[in-house]
Amino acid sequence: MRLVILDDYELASEWAAKYICNRIIRFEPSAKRYFTLGLPTGSTPFGCYQKLIEYYRSGDVSFKYVKTFNMDEYVGLPRAHPESYHSYMWNNFFKHIDIDPANTHILDGNAEDLVAECHAFEQKITEAGGIELFVGGIGPDGHIAFNEPGSSLVSRTRVKTLAKDTIVANARFFGNDLSKVPTMALTVGVGTVMDAKEVMILITGAHKAFALYKAIEEGVNHMWTVSAFQQHPRTIFVCDEDATLELRVKTVKYFKGLMHVHNKLVEPVLSMKDQPNTVTEGDD
Repeated sequence: MRLVILDDYELASEWAAKYICNRIIRFEPSAKRYFTLGLPTGSTPFGCYQKLIEYYRSGDVSFKYVKTFNMDEYVGLPRAHPESYHSYMWNNFFKHIDIDPANTHILDGNAEDLVAECHAFEQKITEAGGIELFVGGIGPDGHIAFNEPGSSLVSRTRVKTLAKDTIVANARFFGNDLSKVPTMALTVGVGTVMDAKEVMILITGAHKAFALYKAIEEGVNHMWTVSAFQQHPRTIFVCDEDATLELRVKTVKYFKGLMHVHNKLVEPVLSMKDQPNTVTEGDD
């Protein structure tokens, strides 16, 4: 497990974007070999998406041969609603890059058969060869995706009733009107994310500090579902200084002492412009 500590939100977002960029380029995706990327929504990954858009616009990375699978979606919220995760991903990321919409996968919270929708989502991940890198965020109570406290740590994609704390936390996106916040969602399971070859979890802000403490310094606990990733062979937690406020001083000092190693993962930032074997439009 790696814990990468940056000074602030902007630097944490930039580090995460650099890491994603480098992972895609090193993979050398092509029409016959897509890079599969799991993605979150919410305020935390927004800065990372903005940096990835910058890298795309400068010609450093392409998403032409990337398939994405999003973590979750509200049940009953129209796809065109400004707070649906379909809208979030399209407006904040997908429409700004060269990804084929057919290669973006987001759960349909308005499907006639929600259970069948969840099973089909798992099948699509399997057919894509599994997830190379699953990027996630967490809530203040340590939930990842909508795997609320008490969720099974081997759970799969399913329908989930949202905890009161999650509804309150998300009310800011609905004019602070609790009655407008959906109470159910479709979500990948903890086991679904654990199956990814690598997991990167973004944790920023003092309000996430206790959750990071539970994720890093205490044992695996289904009441803090993010703690399950202590047992994943390739987990990277990326955080800012504020998120470390509940950690022991020696824990922070230990991981900061490894930053020269961690920074080798993102420095230099690779560019597709420098890759001689990069697949281009005419190579299909």
